[in-house]
Amino acid sequence: MILQLRREHLDLIVAHARETAPAECCGLVGGVNDSTTTVYRLRNVTPDPHVAYEAAPEELFKAQRQMRDRGEVLLAIYHSHPRSAEPSPSETDVRLAYYPLAAYLIVGLAGEQPVVKAFKISEREQHWQQVEYVILD
Repeated sequence: MILQLRREHLDLIVAHARETAPAECCGLVGGVNDSTTTVYRLRNVTPDPHVAYEAAPEELFKAQRQMRDRGEVLLAIYHSHPRSAEPSPSETDVRLAYYPLAAYLIVGLAGEQPVVKAFKISEREQHWQQVEYVILD
């Protein structure tokens, strides 16, 4: 199935990336039937947020509980690469991709306009591929 991302959710993700730059942002996207319903902004608590991300555990667990309570599933995990114009998963992104069913959205901020790309990442196979998504207005 193809991820259906609402325009307002894409705008929230890009805004989060811009607000936290030059540090990386991170968050989750919950939804139903491959269509996004909620964006969960999470705090990046990694020791070096300019080159990596790690969601605050208490916020991650809270977001997962809220998704369950709302009948949502985890559709996507997002983060930013503030110094990239054409974002792709880093070695660290692949190594820490523990949710193979979720899409990974990466926001690149180094170009004239933000670029958001989606990927399927297999931590087990150490492999990733870009995937398509559609934007619903």
